[in-house]
Amino acid sequence: MKKQIKILMVDDEKRFRETTKKILVKKGFDTILAESGEDALAKLGDNPDVVILDIKMPGMDGHETLKQIRKKRPELPVIMLTGHGDKPSARDALVEGAFDYLGKPCDINLLTEKIKEACSFKDKSVVRNESKVMDVMISIADYTTIEETKSLQDAIDALKKSFTSKIATNSLMETGHRSILVVDLQGEVTGILTIRDMLDMLMPGYLSAPRPSLADSIEYSPMFWSGMFTLGIRDMKNKTIRDAMSPSPISIDGRANLMEAAYRMVYANERRLLVTLAGKTAGIIREQDLFFEMEKILNRD
Repeated sequence: MKKQIKILMVDDEKRFRETTKKILVKKGFDTILAESGEDALAKLGDNPDVVILDIKMPGMDGHETLKQIRKKRPELPVIMLTGHGDKPSARDALVEGAFDYLGKPCDINLLTEKIKEACSFKDKSVVRNESKVMDVMISIADYTTIEETKSLQDAIDALKKSFTSKIATNSLMETGHRSILVVDLQGEVTGILTIRDMLDMLMPGYLSAPRPSLADSIEYSPMFWSGMFTLGIRDMKNKTIRDAMSPSPISIDGRANLMEAAYRMVYANERRLLVTLAGKTAGIIREQDLFFEMEKILNRD
C-alpha cells in the first residue's frame, strides 16, 4: 500500500490553515497544522514528509523558521508561500534551502503537485521519470457528470455547483471544471457539455442562415441585439442536454506520454481528452493540467 504523505502546514491565518487542511485531506494527504514558526518546530517530531510554510508571520517569520528546520531536519523539503509583491523574499528562501515557493493565491492542483514533487525529490531512490497522463488527470470520480436525458437547466445548476462547491479564500483557489461529462443510464460517457455549447444553443438559427450577397456587409444595430440574450436563455431552459452537447472528447490511454496528450489537443483542437484505463473511462486530462506540469518542469530544471 502506498504511504500517505504527511504535510505540516504552517500559517498564522486560522481560516487559511483550516481551509487548506480540509482540501488536502480530501485529496488524500495527512495534514497537521501549526500557527507559528515556534509551533512548527515543536511539531517536527510528528515526522512530516513536507512542510508548507508562510513567509510572513508575526514573531518567528518564515525565513527564520526555515533556517531552524534546516538545522533540525536538513533533508525535509519546505515549500514557501508568499504574498503579492514578496517574490524577492521567496527567491531568498530558495538560497536558504527551500525546495520551492508558490505565490498566494495558489491553485490547489499546483500545490498538490508541488507536494508530490517534493516527496519524490526527497526520496533519492525514486527515479524522477516523466509523468504519464494518468498521473496528472482529474479522476472521473472528481469530475461532474450528468445524464443525457436531463434538461439544460439541470446542466446549468450542476455546472454552477462545480464552481461554487470549491473551497476558496483570498489565498487559495480550487477551480471548477468548465464542462460536464454526459452519461447514459448505464453511466457510460456519451458526450460533453461545455459553456461554449450552451452559448451556441443561445444563437437563433437565422443568425447563421445564408444571406443574400447584398446583405453580407450588414452590421446589426444595438437595438437588434436588445433582449436577445434573455429570450435565448428562456428558450433553451427546458431543452435536453442531448440538444446541446458535443460528442465525447477523443480518448487517450492513461499510460500514454504527456507529449502525446499535448499533440492530440493541439492538432485535434481539443481542450480536454477522455482518459481510459483497461478500456474504461478513468478521468479527464485538461489543457490546464498540462500547463501545471509545464510550470513544474521549468521550475525544477
